[in-house]
Amino acid sequence: MDPVTAFKNAQKASWAHFAPLQAITTGPAARLVAHARLTPGARVLDVGCGTGVVAVTAARLGAHVTGLDLTPELLEVARSNAATARVAIDWHEGDAEALPFPDATFDAVLSQFGHMFAPRPAVAIAEMLRVLKPGGTIAFSTWPPETCVGRTFLLVARYSPPLPDGIVSPALWGTPSVVLERLGSRVGDVVFARAVMQIPALSVQHSRENAERSVGPTIRLVAALSETAPDTLATFRAEYDQILSEYYADNFISQDFLLTRGRKM
Repeated sequence: MDPVTAFKNAQKASWAHFAPLQAITTGPAARLVAHARLTPGARVLDVGCGTGVVAVTAARLGAHVTGLDLTPELLEVARSNAATARVAIDWHEGDAEALPFPDATFDAVLSQFGHMFAPRPAVAIAEMLRVLKPGGTIAFSTWPPETCVGRTFLLVARYSPPLPDGIVSPALWGTPSVVLERLGSRVGDVVFARAVMQIPALSVQHSRENAERSVGPTIRLVAALSETAPDTLATFRAEYDQILSEYYADNFISQDFLLTRGRKM
């Protein structure tokens, strides 16, 4: 199996445990939908839709929504969420790097902390723009590398085996200059905004343990270190807790995120 396929298979399996954290991403979903300036009747694709928080939010506003995710367990939750909200959404199990839709299908393509985990950014963004109509909106939320979640991603990467050639850290998607470079001349009128997601936690250790059970890369690292290097695992956990402590107050961890919106030229 080639390294990219192996990486995707590992992602697919480990993100199956994310659903317990869906509630904390629900508020940011509304923020992304507002940032995208969707209109009723628009055809919208949610890439890396996970449990469907963005897709359902957009559908409730009258958009015709399609959701796609690599992980079938998350799509099961998404279908349930859509049924509860009484909205019709077209769900697909699929890969952000090989979207199963014709060119220029959608008026808007969105992604909340989803496409950033595709192993090859150039491939993912090319696919998202391919299925977007000329003049259509691309909008997404990502984690800046200098803030809480981005820093924990970089910490996990430091303790993990090196990524295969051509696969880069998802945290780079949170840097505006990198986003502009990746969008290039294909996207104009780019607008950035910042917002904060508040994560309830009884302690920094409580928040870390939630991540160890629900966040794909952290799950894989903790499982590996538990078997081979328990002392290293203890050091990693101490460093992780120290990062979280810088953002923790009043039973919340404040996590900044970056919103991007642009128009396909």
